Amino acid sequence: MKSFAKSRDMNMLEGPLLGKVFLFALPLMLTNLLQMLYSAADMIIAGMSGVEGAIGSIGTCGAMINFILNIFSGFAIGTNVVVARNIGRADREATSASVHTSLVMAALFGAICAGVGLLVNRPILKLLGDEGHVLELATLYTCIYFAGAPFLAVSNYMIAILRAKGDTRTPLFILTGTGLLNVCMNLFFVLVLHRSVDGVAYATVIANAANVILLGIVLMRDPGWCRLELKKLRIDRGAMKEIIRDGLPAGVQGMLFSLSNMLIQSTIIGLNNAACPGGSSIIDGNAAATNLEGFAYVATNSVYQASVTFTSQHHGARMYQRIGAVMRSCYFVTAMVAFAASVILLTFRHPLLGLYIQNGDEMALETAYTRFYVMIAPYFTLAFMEVGSGVLRGLGKSTLSTVISLIGSCVFRLFWIYVIFPLVPQLWMVYLSYPISWALTAATHFTVSMIVRRRYMRMFPEGAED
Repeated sequence: MKSFAKSRDMNMLEGPLLGKVFLFALPLMLTNLLQMLYSAADMIIAGMSGVEGAIGSIGTCGAMINFILNIFSGFAIGTNVVVARNIGRADREATSASVHTSLVMAALFGAICAGVGLLVNRPILKLLGDEGHVLELATLYTCIYFAGAPFLAVSNYMIAILRAKGDTRTPLFILTGTGLLNVCMNLFFVLVLHRSVDGVAYATVIANAANVILLGIVLMRDPGWCRLELKKLRIDRGAMKEIIRDGLPAGVQGMLFSLSNMLIQSTIIGLNNAACPGGSSIIDGNAAATNLEGFAYVATNSVYQASVTFTSQHHGARMYQRIGAVMRSCYFVTAMVAFAASVILLTFRHPLLGLYIQNGDEMALETAYTRFYVMIAPYFTLAFMEVGSGVLRGLGKSTLSTVISLIGSCVFRLFWIYVIFPLVPQLWMVYLSYPISWALTAATHFTVSMIVRRRYMRMFPEGAED
């Protein structure tokens, strides 16, 4: 295939794959880990404000924020798939059209998301069970956060474009810089201006705006097929149709995953309100453990992104035999990453949780330890679920991947909360729903992706060989 970009863009279609999957995923992993580190800093620095419930209020917002954002951010997955597929097909015009279309869509979706979030944030938080000072802090945080949603949306789509062409290092460098900006602004707002969750939210918006500026400069200077030219920013119907087709199922999946997580969050808030009326110990402990668990998730999610991109390029080139090697490489790398993340989190759980729970709250610590013991040890099952989903999306079966994920995870968790949990209404029973659903969904994803790949090999025998 004719060269279309600078040397930092990886050639995924030739040569050994294991090393390339690792080299692709590593900068992405570091990027995601840095973003999680900055998110953790948000929560820790908010706790330094001395405002009671600051950590818990941010923690209760996560599922609700993701519920609203995911329907739009899912289209970033569609951008990744479509751009990577067009590169695999060696179609320069289609690649350019998909790049510019996706960025216009990002701006529109970000604006819609901001409007929706500002309208429904407080009612949803109240529905989840937030009350008193926790509700007020959570509402304040989400109002500011959603106001900056357009910046977040555009930056996510720009990153998806860079990843689709094999460049994971540039986002790493940029997000490292803007993440440090985020931390500095956090400290300024909280320690100098004596703000709380609102200062943390303002810092996040400023960092996301800086991401858009820097990533935009990079794309405008790109010499290859993904170059951003402002005069070409328009909707191409064909590109939009492809992005929606591949991205909408991912968005719906993310939204419904967040809905199931909101139900679980509501159950945890209910346990908190029953065990410590007027307090937030269980909420704080769950928020701390969830934030730390996020480091394991984003590390394994980087391999999911690799599976989407590598599979999409090979699907575009009809190299279906080689997709088997893509799968083996991705499963191996994600297993190693999940194992390392689990060992680190379980080994250092005491000092890590101490960064969040600084007052020695025993109930908060017990809650965090319970979540760790139940969910971290079997984390490889989530890693396998993510890779299987990524392979199916890369093969153009995004809707099928979504259906499997929704039945295996969301529907199962709803059944668990309404039928199984009431039999033993303990916190550990809430958490147990996660690893069981991960294992069931992972096994189904793997089986179905093998069937789909073999079907393509029969349909396109010329693409069955490397």
